[in-house]
Amino acid sequence: MLDPDRCWQAVCSRDAAYDDQFVFAVRTTGIYCRPSCPARRPRRANVSFHPDAASAEAAGFRPCRRCSPRGASPAEQLDALVTSACRLLSEQQPTPTLAQLAARIGLSPSHLARAFKARTGLTPKAWVDARRRVELEAALPQADSVLDAALAAGYSGTRALYEQGDALSPARRRRRGAGESLRYTIGTCPLGLLLLASSDRGVCALLFGDSEQDLEEQLRQRFAAAQLRRDDAGLGDWLRRVIDQLHEPQRAARLPLDLRGTAYQQRVWQALQQIRLGETRGYGELAAAIDSHPRAVARACASNPLGLLIPCHRVVGADGNLGGYRWGLARKAALLAGERTGSDTPEPEAGRDAAK
Repeated sequence: MLDPDRCWQAVCSRDAAYDDQFVFAVRTTGIYCRPSCPARRPRRANVSFHPDAASAEAAGFRPCRRCSPRGASPAEQLDALVTSACRLLSEQQPTPTLAQLAARIGLSPSHLARAFKARTGLTPKAWVDARRRVELEAALPQADSVLDAALAAGYSGTRALYEQGDALSPARRRRRGAGESLRYTIGTCPLGLLLLASSDRGVCALLFGDSEQDLEEQLRQRFAAAQLRRDDAGLGDWLRRVIDQLHEPQRAARLPLDLRGTAYQQRVWQALQQIRLGETRGYGELAAAIDSHPRAVARACASNPLGLLIPCHRVVGADGNLGGYRWGLARKAALLAGERTGSDTPEPEAGRDAAK
């Protein structure tokens, strides 16, 4: 059964998360709309709520032409067009220009550029560059030379590879990162087990888990090319500072970080660090702050390798639900509860159940 107060709140905030849960109808116009419809907000006294389009039409209302409540929403239509644009960029050779791509898709170049960046976090050109880098990474280990790998990935030479400023040169990546050594340590914390890993530049991973084997596998998956060496003594002080933060959230660990991600991921991670202790942000709020799209923000949060230090747990759903968390919702709830009270992070519910 629909909750009129919650439905009206969704209409007032034009919350697209409710688009598939109900429609609202306006008696004075005879039209029904999605909650996210951009049209002027009606008076509450003239609004009724219906579980779907069929029930609204049975009550005598007709669909809004602006938000198309019977079919795909304008946002969903743009999602499909951007997906088609990605397919053309990956399949068509030579790579089409923005103007050529927009003509194929049926949008103006400026409209396509805005929609593309909002959904992927990148411009079409940057998306092609990122895809080439992924193909390069796959080709490097098997290639006879860096040049062969570059040509196979669609580059015209190797000059651009050495201008990217990566932590590892293409030659070292071709040798699967030979020469880079990461240290790590594992300890017990209120959230189970905690793995902290560091390069020469700072902490590059902070992972939660239920077993040492699981944590070491997570680390190997992320840094398959590096040499991994356990160093409990050398990293003990940093680990204690992280655990102290879990016990007393106001005592931030303030460790040097070695952030490894795309330019867009790092932009999202930097925005996460601006969310103050005890506060949360919605995915939509964070996306609006960096001129992006909630789905792209959610993907960047899910790829965060530094739990707690990059506080992706402070991002929640539009209606206040926890959303997702790569280390489990029980841990996310425990982190938020500890930060709200400023006291010891409680043991996750799942952990208490398991201990019984």
